[in-house]
Amino acid sequence: MTGRRFTADDPDRKRWQDPEQILSSIGLREGMVFVDMGCGEGYFAIPAARRVRNYGKVYAVDINAESVARLAAQAEKEGLKNLISRVGEAENTRVCEGCADIVFFGIDLHDFRDPVAVLRNAKLMLGPEGRLADLDWKDEPMEMGPPLGKRFSIAKASRLIESVGLRIQTVQEAGPYHYLIVASH
Repeated sequence: MTGRRFTADDPDRKRWQDPEQILSSIGLREGMVFVDMGCGEGYFAIPAARRVRNYGKVYAVDINAESVARLAAQAEKEGLKNLISRVGEAENTRVCEGCADIVFFGIDLHDFRDPVAVLRNAKLMLGPEGRLADLDWKDEPMEMGPPLGKRFSIAKASRLIESVGLRIQTVQEAGPYHYLIVASH
């Protein structure tokens, strides 16, 4: 199963990765601005748009145009007018400056060509009280996820996040396969 790509509607995924619980644990609530970098088909972006309601906004960015198109279609089907989807490389994309309450990386920080550039952009998007949330695969052998050599350990992810001037606030387990790092200015 290593390297398996998970879709937004994958029923098995919810058993080991509940997006509602994760969004709740990072403090996402009504009225917030949420940026999902590497959003794929919207596994986190769609529930985030529901959660922030019409008073908030969700920016969903991914390099894969087909995934973004599926996300946009689902958002339209659900009437989620607060979700703005874009095709783009995270290394070169900033959806705003200083407006985000949460910039979120959902099991993808290890996938970016230049994670430091991506994190610098994330820092610039964060508002003064904003938080960065990095959900990623534990650095241990398991049946699913990217190859072990591609994963970031908690220590490595923390060093990268701190290298752009953010402070780690919390590190916790997020189910059997992932960890969650939350950082701020």
